[in-house]
Amino acid sequence: MKATLNGKLNEIPDCTIFIPNAGTIRMKALPDISDGKSAVYNNEGIMGRSFPLYTYSYSGDRTLSIQLHFYIVKVGDGSGNLRDLRRIQSAVYPRRGDNGAPYTPPPICTIKCGSLIALEPVCALLQSYNVKFPTDVAWEENTYCPFRFDVDTNWLIVYTSADLPFQSRIVGLGR
Repeated sequence: MKATLNGKLNEIPDCTIFIPNAGTIRMKALPDISDGKSAVYNNEGIMGRSFPLYTYSYSGDRTLSIQLHFYIVKVGDGSGNLRDLRRIQSAVYPRRGDNGAPYTPPPICTIKCGSLIALEPVCALLQSYNVKFPTDVAWEENTYCPFRFDVDTNWLIVYTSADLPFQSRIVGLGR
């Protein structure tokens, strides 16, 4: 796939973050993705044995670290980039409550980037984001948006009880 067409960045098909009540972020640059999970084993000491017996206890959280890249290549990209940044920021804040409740938890988002994470979108909670606006690049005069900046995000993958991952599902679907 070509990254540009006539000097304009192409949207990467099937590489999105959907944030309920905020909209969809469509990637124009392939993000840097780290995907991690752990399994926890208890060690059981056995008298007379030279090393302990390890028993599976539980699996840890599956986490994604995604660094999103934003660029300005045409008029209006700065406003669009800042709009996408605000969407990301909104995903760590609680939502307005209903029926007298002061708030509800932050939204459950969906992430898809080709087949890198899974074949289907995964549900994820944004745990943190970090953005630093560089001063060593040009910036847009009306928004002060730099022509290039990155947003580091950390996500927690979540599942419904009926959709819990097992080894065979991970091998087949990635989720």
